[in-house]
Amino acid sequence: MIHNERETRHQRVMEAVGRMMTAARTAPKGKGVDIIEIIAVEGSDDIQTLSAKTRELGMQNGMKFFLRDAENILSAEAVLLIGTRQQKQVLNCSHCGFPTCGDKPEIVPCAINSVDVGIAVGSACAMAADLRLDTRVMFSVGYAAQALDWLKGCRMVFAIPVSASSKNPFFDRLQR
Repeated sequence: MIHNERETRHQRVMEAVGRMMTAARTAPKGKGVDIIEIIAVEGSDDIQTLSAKTRELGMQNGMKFFLRDAENILSAEAVLLIGTRQQKQVLNCSHCGFPTCGDKPEIVPCAINSVDVGIAVGSACAMAADLRLDTRVMFSVGYAAQALDWLKGCRMVFAIPVSASSKNPFFDRLQR
C-alpha cells in the first residue's frame, strides 16, 4: 500500500493535536486542582467562525493584530483552545495583588489559575515542538473563543493554531 503524505497529513495532525491535548491535561496544576478545559477546533466552517469572531473583535477594539491573527488561523489544520475556569485556590498567596483570597474581588483572576493555564499551554506547545508541528500561541483567537463561549465557564482562554506545512504560516506574518 502507498501512503501519500499530502493525503494523510490532516489525520496525522489531528493525532498530534490529541497528544497536545493530553500534554495540557497532564501538566501540573496548583494544589492538584484541575480547572483546565481543552478543545480542538477543526474543519473550515468552525475555524472560519473563530476567524470571523476574531476579526469582529479586532474591528471593535482597534487592535490590528486581531485582524492579522484572524486571517492567519485560516492556514491552520486545527486550533487548540486551552482555558481555565476561575476558582480561588485559598492559598492567601497575594500573587493576585490582594492580601487574601477573601479580599480578592471576583473579577480579578486567581494568579494560580493563570499559572495553571500557562503551564498547560506550554506543555501543549512542547509536545507540538517534539512532533515538529508549526504553532503559535494567540491571545487574540483565545479571546474570540471566549467570546463565543466555546469553553463553557472559562474566563482565560488561549489558542494554538496548528499546521504541518513546508513553511510555518504563523512565523513570518504581515503586520497590520
